[in-house]
Amino acid sequence: MGQKVNPTGFRIGLTKDWRSRWFGRKSDFGDKLHEDLMIRETVTTSLKEAAISRVTIERFANRVRVAVHSARPGLVIGRKGAEIEKLKTSLSKKTGGKEIFVDIIEVKSPEVDAVLVAQSIAQQIERRVSFRRAMKKALQTAMDFGADGIRIKCGGRL
Repeated sequence: MGQKVNPTGFRIGLTKDWRSRWFGRKSDFGDKLHEDLMIRETVTTSLKEAAISRVTIERFANRVRVAVHSARPGLVIGRKGAEIEKLKTSLSKKTGGKEIFVDIIEVKSPEVDAVLVAQSIAQQIERRVSFRRAMKKALQTAMDFGADGIRIKCGGRL
């Protein structure tokens, strides 16, 4: 069996960018990495219905900038910015009082974004829609919106 290559790391510099942008010494690298994972988990669980595609994190000294790529930015912001303020305070508490900046970036074509297509298929299967119908519909909409191709792999007890 050959050596496996991480597909994200393999494509960095060609078509993808880093998910986290910061520098850490050996002594505090692990803490920052676990903090990044906790931030991502908190954002995705608290904004589950907002169709989150990607969360990127940048760090400067004692500040953390979190960019949330969402297909529904209105749900992330909430009425008069209430949801985003609630998210900032919860993240600040969990990171030990660091200053948190949250940027919301709209995903222009969610029908072509791989993560969002997978999430929509999963939600349809959870609602007991036929998995073949869900996959065929996702394939057709992605191709209609300009995707060159799409591969869907669904496994488990269906």
